[in-house]
Amino acid sequence: MAVLSKIRERSMFLIIIIGLALFAFVLDPSTLGDFFDSSKVNEIGEINGEAISRQEFANELEAYKQQSGGRISEMQAAKTVWDNIVRKKIYKNQLEEAGITIGEADIWNEVINAQFVQSSPEYQNEAGLFDEAKFKQFLATEKENNTALWSQWSSYMNQIRDNSERNTYNNLVTAGLGASLKEGEIAYMIDNVKLNAQYVYVPYTSIADSLVKIKKSEVEAYIKENADQFKVEASRDISYVQFNITPSAEDEQAIKDNMVSLVEDFKATENDAIFLSENNSDSNLNPNFQFKSGVNQEIANQLFEGNEGDVVGPYKDKNAFKISKVLEVTQMPDSVRASHILIPFVGAQRVAPDVTRTEEEAKKLADSLLSVVKRNTNKFGDLAKEFSSDTGSGEKEGDLDWFNYNRMTPAFRDYTFTGKKGDMDVVKTPFGFHVIKIDDQKNNQKVMKLATFSAEIVPSEATENEMFRKAEEFALAVSKENKYFEVTNEKNYIARPVVGLKSLDENVPGLGNQRQIVSWAFSSDTNVSDFKRFDLEGSYVVAFVTGSEEKGLMSVEKATSTVRPILTNEKKAAMLKDKLKGADLESIAKANNESIRTANNVTLKSPTLSGVGVEPKIVGAMYNAEINKLYNSIEGNRGVYAFKVTNKEMPTALPNYDASRKRIAETRKSSTFKMYEAIKNSSEIEDNRALMYTN
Repeated sequence: MAVLSKIRERSMFLIIIIGLALFAFVLDPSTLGDFFDSSKVNEIGEINGEAISRQEFANELEAYKQQSGGRISEMQAAKTVWDNIVRKKIYKNQLEEAGITIGEADIWNEVINAQFVQSSPEYQNEAGLFDEAKFKQFLATEKENNTALWSQWSSYMNQIRDNSERNTYNNLVTAGLGASLKEGEIAYMIDNVKLNAQYVYVPYTSIADSLVKIKKSEVEAYIKENADQFKVEASRDISYVQFNITPSAEDEQAIKDNMVSLVEDFKATENDAIFLSENNSDSNLNPNFQFKSGVNQEIANQLFEGNEGDVVGPYKDKNAFKISKVLEVTQMPDSVRASHILIPFVGAQRVAPDVTRTEEEAKKLADSLLSVVKRNTNKFGDLAKEFSSDTGSGEKEGDLDWFNYNRMTPAFRDYTFTGKKGDMDVVKTPFGFHVIKIDDQKNNQKVMKLATFSAEIVPSEATENEMFRKAEEFALAVSKENKYFEVTNEKNYIARPVVGLKSLDENVPGLGNQRQIVSWAFSSDTNVSDFKRFDLEGSYVVAFVTGSEEKGLMSVEKATSTVRPILTNEKKAAMLKDKLKGADLESIAKANNESIRTANNVTLKSPTLSGVGVEPKIVGAMYNAEINKLYNSIEGNRGVYAFKVTNKEMPTALPNYDASRKRIAETRKSSTFKMYEAIKNSSEIEDNRALMYTN
């Protein structure tokens, strides 16, 4: 009954839908199937007519995220996976059009010839040689049981296929890339022909921009004529006001006052670790000795003038208040020089694969070596070279050179810094047993063990509620008349603009990774002038949509800043051309109140005119000009020119231009990435990933 009730409630909606479908059928019967066909809903995109299903994309996305170990964001993974799919489909399509197929035998041969497959004991026969039949049986078993291992092998073989298709196509194309000797000669000339010229230059800046009028229709026409330069993805512009939840002066004082109330109890406690835990300290008990240079310098003198049991603080250290209690005072060097012989055992950290001795055997060997060196210290160096697994220090007779307190693993450090020069003993660390000899110590000084209670300075609940209230009041004020900027100015808030957000972006400038804001901006329910409050980590944000651009050509409003200077210079050039007509450079210069300039040793490779800048159009015109012939009204990047070439110095002719030819050919062969981009740009690619990631 509940279902029938729902149908009755939505009967009008169903009638409209069916009516539209029948109307479409009357116009074109084939559209009826399309109307109810859900296959498009399950597509994430299309490449040269081949659909990419959501399932295919999702499977590859999940595999890639597992492979990356969660070290990459969702949007970064989605971009990489999509790019990989596009590349794979494009290369496969190109090979199919060329009639080339990468066979299963090609893939198999590459798999079984991989070094890690050949050398794996699991796939070797009794003679220690690779057994292809064993490997086939292994894969067949994994495939039959559909194990995770089979999934990895299948992915690996697919990757080999993709790489083979890409490499095969690239190799076929690059094999046909080369260069002729004539191209080599032309390149040599371009690099080495030197031009001397005289010219008159009238810059575009000589005409005020205010004298040039650019119509909106002219900008629009330019965009259409140069459509490739103005293709854009869908984008959104937003503005936001951020309400940061930061501790107030009252919050700081309350935390400090609470710290003061704990001082006497901290002095009296006999178990500092429990005291820190029970009072929710943000720092744990530090078991290490601390040097005066390593503690907060504002209270260092006070601490190091104290005795065991003294408490110093509260004091502010970065973003926390602290109180420190002196637990132990002693003398210790700030650096030590020592030598060691490291004897590892199975299970120790960073142990070499060939180590087979047990922990007991390692301890016995270390004790034996200690006995030897205690009887004769001179043998330490030779024994280090022979027995130490630390080959770096072993080659230096076990010498570790000078090191400070924080460099070595704790047990090693404690022995060398609390012992005295000449001491020798065996010390166990996670890396094995060390036979240690303390060679020297320096800068003996006072050190302390400290128990430090720490309370991070964080905003109180009252402060957070205040920021929430301000954000809510702002959002409410905007909602009344939808006057975001007026309310912002009235309350003296800072509105931060963000221009050109893309549908798959996740970073919002100034806020970091805030995918939720991007998704909202691109939601089908969100329009220009809509706003929303977001609860972020450490702040509240009220965002407002200020602009929307759909996929296609850039709007006139956004393109104007780019197009206006171009059209302005074109119009200025037309205005200047008549001024640069004359019988000779002298008369042209005089008419324009300009001087005749000279250009010496200019080349096409470096088309720069001294005092003007880079002018490839003008230098190109000079390169093809006749000697001493006047050329009028030539448009450049920076102004309009009249010039004559006074000398063209040709380089020494070479016996042949093979070296130049080879350079051109190698450059072309190494530019397969450009080739792929060219194929990609000419392909029909429909990317609908945004549908998966926006509401």
